Amino acid sequence: MAEWCEVEIVGKAVEEVMLNPENLPKNYMYEEGGAGFRHALDEDIPVVDLLSLSSQQELAKLRRALHSFGCFQVVNHGMESSFLDQVRDIGKQFFQLPMEEKQKCAREPNNVEGYGNDIIYSENQRLDWTDRVYLKVLPEDQRKFQFWPPNPNDFRSTVLRYTDSIRLLTEVILKAMAKSLNLEEDCFLNECGERAVMFLRFNYYPPCPMPDHVLGLKPHTDGSTITFLLQDKQEEGLQVLKNDQWFKVPIVPDALVINIGDQMEILSNGIFRSPVHRAVINSEKERLTVAMFCTPDIEKEIKPLDKLVTESRPVLYRPVKNYADFYFQYYQQGRRAIEASRI
Repeated sequence: MAEWCEVEIVGKAVEEVMLNPENLPKNYMYEEGGAGFRHALDEDIPVVDLLSLSSQQELAKLRRALHSFGCFQVVNHGMESSFLDQVRDIGKQFFQLPMEEKQKCAREPNNVEGYGNDIIYSENQRLDWTDRVYLKVLPEDQRKFQFWPPNPNDFRSTVLRYTDSIRLLTEVILKAMAKSLNLEEDCFLNECGERAVMFLRFNYYPPCPMPDHVLGLKPHTDGSTITFLLQDKQEEGLQVLKNDQWFKVPIVPDALVINIGDQMEILSNGIFRSPVHRAVINSEKERLTVAMFCTPDIEKEIKPLDKLVTESRPVLYRPVKNYADFYFQYYQQGRRAIEASRI
């Protein structure tokens, strides 16, 4: 791979690339593509009922899911179907706007916030077939509203309501994860700190004329503590790697997909596994998803919890701080940032 630059190389939105479907840039293409490139196996990703999460049986299911798949789907989370539709709709309405309107909240070079797509560090970098709106929603005093779309009119109010709902759900899930490991229920919350960070990302995947040669998201793990994903209501595309095989993550009505990120794998000393996942593309239909990434306070040092270090499971990871600083460069190179922490 060519030397990586400190200054971003400016690229086009995927929407603009689509205007010339006969000549797709090589940066998007996978040589190993072809028949079966998007193939994945069917297997039931565990579904956890939040109303039953206080039971030992459901906690055991949660632990097994996060150890084997690194993800699960949660139902009965308290958000109504109509509200989830509203969250999807504001994303769809934004991406349907004229390009000049979307560019009003475009991200700046070398910065992820706002409307845009991959930060490009190298001319040989493999690009994702997706356009995004990426926003820091917590802490409140770090919100940069100049990057928040003013259109549709209810965009900001809907995002703020969704943020409050996910923040409360994060607390419930982190407490349950701790209890599943026989830890004090607030231990993961305390490790994230009082100024934990949350990023919201709308992912828009346009149709692609060569779906067997591109990916919406390259194989990666998340740099978060945990990630919440609201899937498209109709079009599947998320796949998870387990035992060197890709598995589909099916659409479960009104469910949220929750996967742990690298920083939770570190905190749990490898008991919970941050899953490698990717997004595949459809040749005819667009797809939209909404991801919320929950990460620790940047001042917090993240390391394996003492109670999860034993003679049979020694410390597996070095301490890390402000993981996002190096996560994105590793991601764009197709590497796992957790490599830098693993002993």
